[in-house]
Amino acid sequence: MTIFQSNRLSVAPMMDWTDRHCRVLHRMLTRRALLYTEMLTTGAVLHGDRERLLAFSDVEHPVALQLGGSEPAELAEAARIGEARGYDEINLNVGCPSDRVQSGRFGACLMREPELVAECVAAMGAAVKVPVTVKCRIGVDDQDPEESLFGLVDLCAKAGVTQFTVHARKAWLKGLSPKENRDVPPLDYPLVWRLKRERPDLTIVINGGIGSLDEAEEHLKHVDGVMLGRAAYHTPAILAEADARIFGEGGAVDPFAAVAAYRDYVAAELARGTHLAAMTRHMLGLFHGRPGARTWRRILTVEGVKPGAGLAVIDEALSAISGLEAQRVARGLEAGEAA
Repeated sequence: MTIFQSNRLSVAPMMDWTDRHCRVLHRMLTRRALLYTEMLTTGAVLHGDRERLLAFSDVEHPVALQLGGSEPAELAEAARIGEARGYDEINLNVGCPSDRVQSGRFGACLMREPELVAECVAAMGAAVKVPVTVKCRIGVDDQDPEESLFGLVDLCAKAGVTQFTVHARKAWLKGLSPKENRDVPPLDYPLVWRLKRERPDLTIVINGGIGSLDEAEEHLKHVDGVMLGRAAYHTPAILAEADARIFGEGGAVDPFAAVAAYRDYVAAELARGTHLAAMTRHMLGLFHGRPGARTWRRILTVEGVKPGAGLAVIDEALSAISGLEAQRVARGLEAGEAA
């Protein structure tokens, strides 16, 4: 299995969300989807606590490290460090619209400097053997999306990049907050489809506003891969069907089985001193739409933050929701017998 096959479905890098605990939970639901770290700046990688920032579990593979920066030499060194730590891909962020990112001259504002982006990825590619990829927007502010997207892609392709993940919206760096930039600018999926059609030798992954595997399957008629963002985080159970539906491998994963597998990871982390809530916060939406989902969330939220909270909290929440599931099944059997 290559890294690019895994990119047929991936989970987006999301600040404050896709930490190593979140990625392990997602891996309990899908063996095949590619997982991404939160964006890490080159400054953090080069000068920060690498053990804390770059740590991940072997079960997370395939897993990609996303970097933020605009200095080719620093990005190259950070990429080397990421490769040495075992990451399967190094991704350059050219799409984040936050003020902090703009002030650091990286993220979406780099859409205005495609030559610099090409110089950065060339340096990164020369430094590592794992794939170097780009995640970008279709443009920023008053740019013509066709010119900005195709121009950036073509320059980076000449620099050796063969895979691009495109968030199919502009980023408005002036006038919209980062949160608004995730929803307000209109989506232009056909432009990304066209990019694949006119650049068939490149691997094109589409991102932005995709909320289900049904939608993902429609996009896969036009592009090579789909990246899920908030949908995968808020309703992670959709990943349970990913291997079967997107990769044609195995069957759907039982969320109860995923919790059981994650429970073993939680136990090991608790022994290392990790707080329970740091891990259970990623599980809140796991049973979304099922009987007992509200009770599940309440127990994990209220009990999980208490001092000394441990596995008993997960067991209590699981017992509550499984009990309600059993009641539902029993009612269904009774109705069937009555009929």
